[in-house]
Amino acid sequence: MNEKSYVVSDENSGERIDSYIAAAEEELSRSAAAKLISDGFVSVNGKLPAKNYKLKAGDCIVMTVPEPVLPQALPENIPLDIVYEDDDLLVVNKPKNMVVHPAVGNYTGTLVNALLYHCKGSLSGINGVLRPGIVHRIDKDTSGLLIVAKNDFSHRLLAEQIKAHSFTRKYQAVVYGNFKNDEGVINAPIGRHPVERKKMTVTEKNSKNALTHYRVLGRYTGFTHLELILETGRTHQIRVHMAHIGHPVAGDPVYGPGKVIKSLSGQCLHAYYISFTHPRTGEIIELSTDLPEYFTNFLKSLEKNSI
Repeated sequence: MNEKSYVVSDENSGERIDSYIAAAEEELSRSAAAKLISDGFVSVNGKLPAKNYKLKAGDCIVMTVPEPVLPQALPENIPLDIVYEDDDLLVVNKPKNMVVHPAVGNYTGTLVNALLYHCKGSLSGINGVLRPGIVHRIDKDTSGLLIVAKNDFSHRLLAEQIKAHSFTRKYQAVVYGNFKNDEGVINAPIGRHPVERKKMTVTEKNSKNALTHYRVLGRYTGFTHLELILETGRTHQIRVHMAHIGHPVAGDPVYGPGKVIKSLSGQCLHAYYISFTHPRTGEIIELSTDLPEYFTNFLKSLEKNSI
């Protein structure tokens, strides 16, 4: 059983409890949330509510989620752009629009399905049957380099490097607006958005520290091409930090302006470089990849307005 708790804010007063829970938990539909309530897995201030209960500010919700019976991800013959591979790990250049691992309602066509076919089942099991080998993630609409562990030994040591911030990840992005300085650091904690709970935001409440370094690579009318280095790895970190300082990532449908650049099919953000210590040999591995076509085409469209 997995227990979660929430305290209702003023902004959510009057909202139905099933709607509130569905918004708070990405993998739960409203009907699934209503069933948990009906089955007695949710309490409000120590009492079992009706599924249409209208929340009040200050209400304490406790939800006990039963352990799901998970399907096992299945191998699929999906082409992979493999940048590096040995007996312990591989590094994949993930394309835009590919989900990293299966989740509710999306069990096929993911990077994990492709990895299971390519690696013939030789992947670490630390993250369970739906996330074998996955040490770190990048968003569906973010392209770029992702490291995958083939065994638990490699997985543990790679995860330790990420935790110790000795695992270097560099991104390139095109963001809105122009920067006064050529480089800088954004030091702002990130946590769950208090109202739109599927989003992250800069907040002091229930947050974790987050640091992003940026450097200007090119300036265009209304846009800037940046290199970004993550010192921490929070959910949506670059996208949240860029939006926070008034320079959202071009094409970002969640944190960008209402009028999205649809030709980009998601944020113009690419993980182009990683560096880590090989878990078995101790060798420093540095890998980089060219910018994908969607990214270079967008830059070309901006070049005529370069400043």
